[in-house]
Amino acid sequence: MDFTPSDNTLKFRKRLIAFMREHIEPIETNYHKENRRLNPDGNWRDWQVAPIIEELKVKAKEAGLWNLFLPDAKLGAGLSTLDYAPLAEVMGHSIIAPEIFNCNAPDTGNMEVLYHFGTSQQKQTWLTPLLNGEIRSVFCMTEPDVASSDATNMQASIVADGDDVVIQGRKWWSTGLGHPNAKFAIVMGLTDADAPKHQRHSMVLVPLDTPGVTIERMLPAFGEYDAPYGHGEVLFENVRVPKTNVIGALGDGFKIAQGRLGPGRIHHCMRALGAAEKALQLYMRRGQDRIAFGKPLLQLNGNLERVADMRIAIDQARLLTFYAAWKIDQVGAMKALAEISAIKVAAPNVLQKVVDEAIQLYGGAGMSQDTPLPALYAMARALRIADGPDAVHRATIAKVELAKYREA
Repeated sequence: MDFTPSDNTLKFRKRLIAFMREHIEPIETNYHKENRRLNPDGNWRDWQVAPIIEELKVKAKEAGLWNLFLPDAKLGAGLSTLDYAPLAEVMGHSIIAPEIFNCNAPDTGNMEVLYHFGTSQQKQTWLTPLLNGEIRSVFCMTEPDVASSDATNMQASIVADGDDVVIQGRKWWSTGLGHPNAKFAIVMGLTDADAPKHQRHSMVLVPLDTPGVTIERMLPAFGEYDAPYGHGEVLFENVRVPKTNVIGALGDGFKIAQGRLGPGRIHHCMRALGAAEKALQLYMRRGQDRIAFGKPLLQLNGNLERVADMRIAIDQARLLTFYAAWKIDQVGAMKALAEISAIKVAAPNVLQKVVDEAIQLYGGAGMSQDTPLPALYAMARALRIADGPDAVHRATIAKVELAKYREA
């Protein structure tokens, strides 16, 4: 196996870093202040997108730094999963960067679903405006009344009725639901409880203005609403859409989900490692600039050893993620489940550890919004639950290992 970045990756990476240094890093502090002013609470109906975001999206598109995640040379950059991974890491240095390059969740996953499984009509109606950055989307899977760590527990239903399907049920932690430009959701629900376990569920496109769709609230994570994106709770009551909105066929939900989640987890993990690099930079800067007991903080209480431990952990997780990306490209996501599960445990835990050390070094400032550390910590902790909790991914890895043992 070879993880050497391709020439294309190196070129894009160089341009990404230059763009972020010139356009994103200088405005981040003011952006977060402006965003808090525009969106002071959980009243998502009044949320606004800071104008600078749309301005930077135009610049990114003009610079050819747009839809880099999509493995299509006409619609995106035409990069493999492994080629894209270092670019996701660069974007992870900034909380706002992924949207500026039209490479943020859940839109990337939804675009991949539509690109691989959507009909021509679905692509024209929903994929094209997403690729153009004109609208945003939502993915509705997790439910409040069942243990969503086992996705087969889903109770929200998608049932055929003549030329339509009817959606009933409640979803929550639906990321992006509060965004002013969110226009539709991909909803996953139960179609046939008597079918084989992984052929019971379906995915369907639901415009958010369809009668019966009620956004009830945004859920704060560690007290923050993540405006203007939000993580919402939404009720579907007798929501009727045409069968042409079903993605693939009824019962294909799990097959599509696995195709969606594999590359998406690479994106998540590499962005997490980019964020860990950012936190390590902040740690180093603080440790060198602050003096206590007559010495820089880095020279006190084993802090230099902690730097070494964090460097080792980040580099190990990066190589593990590259391996998972390489295997997805070689044999597909379904044959790389253990590797994908491994990075989903490793990368968020590394980020959480590095951010925690940085907060400790910063003291009180590390818990305030004067630094990006609280937001990075919330990201790390949430990622250990999103797309499956650590325990589920460990169980997947153990299951694969047990099968190897039995074969041996």
